[in-house]
Amino acid sequence: MSVGAVTSNGVGSRIKALREAMDLSLRGLAERSGVSAPMLSQVERGETSPTLQVATRIAAGLELRLSQLLRLDEDGAVTVVRAGERRKGPARVAGHSYEILTPPLPGQRAELSRHTLAPGAVTGGPGDPPMHEPGSRETALVQRGTVLLHCDGQRYEMLDGDSVTFDADLNHHFENPGPDEAVFLAVLSAGLRRS
Repeated sequence: MSVGAVTSNGVGSRIKALREAMDLSLRGLAERSGVSAPMLSQVERGETSPTLQVATRIAAGLELRLSQLLRLDEDGAVTVVRAGERRKGPARVAGHSYEILTPPLPGQRAELSRHTLAPGAVTGGPGDPPMHEPGSRETALVQRGTVLLHCDGQRYEMLDGDSVTFDADLNHHFENPGPDEAVFLAVLSAGLRRS
């Protein structure tokens, strides 16, 4: 190991898990971090340990601080995500924005996100995150406004404080039919593992 290199401690598998959780290809992370795809591949497979400079660039590409990537500021079983540290989902659909409230930990089987819909806005449009994996479930809680869930050909109206749980691998989207902004929380539980 060269001087200034990060000891492995599973950093490669962690980078891969975080990259996949963000739905990024090796090339996508390479573009975001400035680290070549072949180098990223070697790091992920544990064939090489990144230098601190390379690890810092990879962390930035994953929207993390180096200490978060290397788990230096984690204290056992509790991870706090401060309001200013939330990861923002890509703003690809006009009127729909969201933040991921759970930390990007490998192997995590559920994700909590906060969604904001402008009046008339709809999720699930072109560029929005793809349909969830088979067996996944979603629970949504309306914090403010009116939200319509369109799921598998049915329509469900929810008001402040209402919640709904459904099979997230079915065709679905949320809509704000009201004149004011709507906000809802969503918990997505991962599908059943095939292996």
